[in-house]
Formats: sequence, C-alpha cells, structure tokens
Amino acid sequence: MLAYSTGRIGCQVSGDGDWGIVNNRPNPFSWLPDWMWSYTYPNNVARMDQDNPIPGCTDKFCFQLAEPHFPTPFYETVICFILFLVLWSVRKKLKIPGTLFALYLILNGVERFFIEKIRVNTKMHVLGFQFTQAELISSLLLISGIVLWFYLRKRNAPVTT
Repeated sequence: MLAYSTGRIGCQVSGDGDWGIVNNRPNPFSWLPDWMWSYTYPNNVARMDQDNPIPGCTDKFCFQLAEPHFPTPFYETVICFILFLVLWSVRKKLKIPGTLFALYLILNGVERFFIEKIRVNTKMHVLGFQFTQAELISSLLLISGIVLWFYLRKRNAPVTT
C-alpha cells in the first residue's frame, strides 16, 4: 500500500490521464485548496485537450483540461497511505500467517471499488449489469480477501476433542 500510494503521486503530478470525472461543483471546504477538489492537470503528459493550450507556454506539454476533474490520484495517495498505516499497525497483532495479506486484499478491493465511482473509465455491459473492469477486479480482490481470511482462520482454529 505504501508503494501504491507513492506511485500515485507520480500519476497526480504528471497528469497521466488517470484522473476522475468532471467536477465543476464549487469546493465545499474552505480550508481545502481548490486543486484537491477539482484540477485541470496543466502540462499533463497525456497531452489531453490540445484545443485548450496554456497561454504563454511553448513546451510540448502546454495543455490543460478545459474542465476540472476530481484528482483521484491524489485521493488514492492519501487513502492508500492511511491504509498502509492501518496494515502496519495490525501486522504484529495478526498471528495467523496470511491474514495480513487477506486484509490487504480486502482493503485494496474496497479502496479501488469506491475510487472507480469517480474515475473516468469505460463501462462494460454484461447480463444487464454495468461496471468497469477496475470495479470487477476490485470486487474479485475483496471477495478473494474475505474467502482467504475465513479459510486461514478455519484452517488454524484450535482443535478441540
């Protein structure tokens, strides 16, 4: 989770196209900088919105998004760092081997599922359900973590006679 959190810093500062959906709503938190609420990703490496150049800029990355978007890489940086701290704090309390990994799968699955709700993604339509590939993967992570957690707990339960 720490590595994932750190990697998302790169996504945020480079503007690699991993941003959220359009967010034109005003910032509801006066103490929060506007870029943490909605961001236009100036100088993004994805070179998106080439019809919206940055005035006075002459570099090849002189574009910004016409409308601000949720800065989901920033959100993931913060959330995953907090989840890293949670995992780090419980690592010695979990005595059954593998349960820390199961907990990681659960936390990562939940985090990814909810961040995908505000991220730009292609929707898939299967059997009347609409979801993104990332939502499917995060659901599988969550389910795998829960199954692994209960399997490990049951396998390591003390035998009573």
